[in-house]
Parts: sequence; C-alpha cells; structure tokens
Amino acid sequence: MTIFTDHACMGICLVLARRAGSRGEVPVGAIVVHDGRIIGRGYNLREADGDPTAHAEIVAIRRAAEVIGHWRLLDATLYVTLEPCAMCAGALVNARIGRLVYGCTDPKAGAVDSMFGIPTDRRLNHRLQVVGGVRAGECADELRRFFRARRRRVRASSARRTRLEQRQVRAR
Repeated sequence: MTIFTDHACMGICLVLARRAGSRGEVPVGAIVVHDGRIIGRGYNLREADGDPTAHAEIVAIRRAAEVIGHWRLLDATLYVTLEPCAMCAGALVNARIGRLVYGCTDPKAGAVDSMFGIPTDRRLNHRLQVVGGVRAGECADELRRFFRARRRRVRASSARRTRLEQRQVRAR
C-alpha cells in the first residue's frame, strides 16, 4: 500500500491536465485513490470523444468503478485540478466518494464552493469531505496558459481570414 499526500496526488493530476492540454482539451486532470493506490485516472476527453460528459472526474470515476467492480466508491478520494462543475459534483455524490480534493476554484461553473455546495448539501443522501486550494496556483496557471494560447490562435486565424477577405475584395 502506497500512501500519497494531497500535494503529491495533485502533482499527478497536473501531469494528466498537461496531457489533456497538449491534445487540445481543457487541461483538467483527476485521479481516484482508494486504500493507498490509484484506481482511476482521467483527463478531459470531450473534444476527442465528442462526449459532453467526458470530464476528467467522470472518466476517473468510471475507471475506478471498473477496477473495484462496483459503483460505490466509499472511502475513496477524488483529486482534481479544477473545482468540479454541477454534473461532476453530482457524480461524486452518486458514486459515494468519501473525500474530494481540488486545486483551483471555478468562479463561473464550480459547484463545490463557488456557485453551489453540492457535495456538502444536507438535503442530499450523501455528503463528502472537501478540501480546496491544493496547489491552486499551479492548477490555475495551467488553465491560464491554455486559454491564453487558444485566444492567440483564434486572433491569428481571424487576422488571416481578414487579410484573405481584403485581397478577395481588391481582386474584384
């Protein structure tokens, strides 16, 4: 049995996030740890799979459930670089995850602390322990780099289109 610290686990998630980013996916990585070992890994695959539910957390939860052969992931911890959205927070509750550790907050879509409190909502049949802000700066930097590069590519593409259109107008 290997014992991981929250800091080390978030480092693994950051590696997975970078892998997602290098493939054109929003750089979010997640792992599920149970009894001291990683039983599920995932990163965003929405673009690659054409699947709106292929968030890092969902991918990791599915793989973890396959490994243990059951949908209840009691006593497991999910680590993820970005605060989960409503879909993923609901999946954590439904999978009976015991603990969530996330990196940076998501002020626009976060459903753990920012917009909603799904994992700790007393009206639900399961609640989980939440730890936020682990390596938050590194996690946020990864997202900032990705979106900055994406905006540059979009602007460059738009400028090329504009120049082409101007040439076509002059040619008429």
